[in-house]
Amino acid sequence: MRQLTARWHSAWPQALAAWSRYTYLHDPRLCASTLAAAKEGLRGSFAMIRLADQSVVIDLEAVRKYGLEDHAVEILAHEIGHHVLAPGNATDHMRMLARIRRGLPSLEEQAPLVANLYTDLCINDRLQRQCGLRMADIYRALARASTPRNPMWTFYMRLYEHLWQLGRGTLAGESVTEAIDADAWLGARLVRAYADDWMTGAGRFAALVLPYIADDAGRLAALRALHDTETAAAGCAPGAVHEVEDGEADAALHPAHDPRVTGDDGEPAAAPPAHGPGQAREPFEYGAILKGAGIALTDHEIAMRYYRERAQPYLIPFPRRRAPKAGEPRIAAVEPWDIGEPLDRIDWLHSLMLSPRPIPGVTTVQRGIETDAGTEETPMPVDLDLYVDSSGSMPDPQVATSYLALAGAIVALSALRAGASVQVTLWSGTGQVTVTNGFVRDADAVLRVITGCFGGATAFPIHRLRDTYAAGPRRRPTHILMISDAGIDTMFADDERGNSGWDVAATALRHARAGGTMALNIPEDWPALAHSKYGDPWKTLVRARDEQRWDVHAVADMAQLVAFAAAFSRRRWADAAGGGGSR
Repeated sequence: MRQLTARWHSAWPQALAAWSRYTYLHDPRLCASTLAAAKEGLRGSFAMIRLADQSVVIDLEAVRKYGLEDHAVEILAHEIGHHVLAPGNATDHMRMLARIRRGLPSLEEQAPLVANLYTDLCINDRLQRQCGLRMADIYRALARASTPRNPMWTFYMRLYEHLWQLGRGTLAGESVTEAIDADAWLGARLVRAYADDWMTGAGRFAALVLPYIADDAGRLAALRALHDTETAAAGCAPGAVHEVEDGEADAALHPAHDPRVTGDDGEPAAAPPAHGPGQAREPFEYGAILKGAGIALTDHEIAMRYYRERAQPYLIPFPRRRAPKAGEPRIAAVEPWDIGEPLDRIDWLHSLMLSPRPIPGVTTVQRGIETDAGTEETPMPVDLDLYVDSSGSMPDPQVATSYLALAGAIVALSALRAGASVQVTLWSGTGQVTVTNGFVRDADAVLRVITGCFGGATAFPIHRLRDTYAAGPRRRPTHILMISDAGIDTMFADDERGNSGWDVAATALRHARAGGTMALNIPEDWPALAHSKYGDPWKTLVRARDEQRWDVHAVADMAQLVAFAAAFSRRRWADAAGGGGSR
């Protein structure tokens, strides 16, 4: 094994040069055993890449098992190709997965494997034709070692035969049907047609292989030895993949309908769009893309990332540090001037008044200069006490877009960016309450609460409002923000001790010292409803507005909460961030 390791190390410079003499990656991690490779995260295949640290990992024990000891340059150059060509980085890897998922309806969980097979085609075709490497021999060795026999493998091998002009059955064996041959020809044309635009070709390749996966999903394990990007993006942070890109709408166009592939004249027939460009994905789809890329997070952690990403464009600017204004200089008393100090500092009038014969350091003096201190003060940001409704009428933020969670994220992250502290309370029915550990400056702690879900009854946690302000006025001014619907009227019921919710709310506003706002999903004409036969809860809200000065914002459409949150954040914290605006 030591000799094999040395041989593979010596092949690394040649593998790098296959792409460019300027290609630079740190040395590969050559693992002598499958156990050692597993500790590096490699399982199932004999090679892998890690995009987080741009590493190549090789399992030499598996290499020997498959009879690939003499293909060091080919295998290493292939892995380098994943870093250099496709996918190149974690963001593009996830963008590609999003497009491939469009081409695999109901089989989206197979997107990572299909993405791997597709990028392998792009890389191997270049290495075989332009660099003269023996990529075909690798597949011959794999076929001998594992003897996979399924239509997907036959199609994939026949595709390589078309690319490299190999005889029929050279790699694919004897089970090539006319239908498989026709699809493989389309696949080869697709790889060549989109060689310089592999991202666009990804969804089309998925549409082409869909029938083979649908018929053979249970036997795809035979292809796992090829899956070297299974956990490629582990440890990476997604780069704004929550938004649907231009071009995704027709990503799943079948190559048979693509003139760029077939050579026919005319425009390609567009696939029906599931989303329009510029729209956001749902959290469950976003999570599936992250998991498919190898990012191991819980659904809750994925939701935290999702709403952080979606909130970013609406946040207030980052704070700009303000220096005090320069003070005005003023003349101070005279002080001795000594040898070694600048001559122009001598005050000759006062020096000669002391003695007509100046003696340096004895009778020479200089005039002192003092500067007034600056007077500009840094504004103090208002803290935020946020209450988010999570009752049954609200969507689960971890599954579907919750505009309550998004609005809460925008407001809370803006407050944190301005230097404020934030307390978040997520509530639903009696006893269903999650809260941060008081007022915090931790964005993760804030988002963890905001993206939780109860989905129960509706009973505002009056005790949380009561206990927060029971000790008297807060040291820093605090604004209280409620994001809910008409169910907020439960806030004014009696608490478990018999205290009136009206009294609790009044005390909270008085001790918070910066007012209170309610952003509610209610009709815009809600004040008029207070005079109808369906007066409650509208009478309660009118009383809260008129008697306690709650600022009630009606949001008829939940999506309008985003605009409300952005405007609210600018009014409250733009000054503290140095971005202008008024409070």
